Amino acid sequence: MNDAPLGESADRPPELRFLKVLVSVLAGTMILGLITIIALIVIRFPTAMSSRPALPETVSLPEGVRAEAVTFGRGWIAVVTDTNEILILDPKSGALHQRVAIEPGN
Repeated sequence: MNDAPLGESADRPPELRFLKVLVSVLAGTMILGLITIIALIVIRFPTAMSSRPALPETVSLPEGVRAEAVTFGRGWIAVVTDTNEILILDPKSGALHQRVAIEPGN
């Protein structure tokens, strides 16, 4: 039995050489995939956060109320407040059209 290390590729069985190529191709594919995912996150993430709509200047909330969520509709703006209310506002004048109380669930 030959106890010499397999240093030469000619001494290796063809199956072992094929397996080495497969492992190398898999490692290269994984590296390229990881680089692609990181690049997409870096490219897409800042643009996703910057395109938030702003409230019109005419819209102001009542004193002591802080907005938690805003929804823009056709001809109205809904603001969910920290006081468990939904305020329906006119987008042009900022006038309050409706105030809906939210009852917290159990």
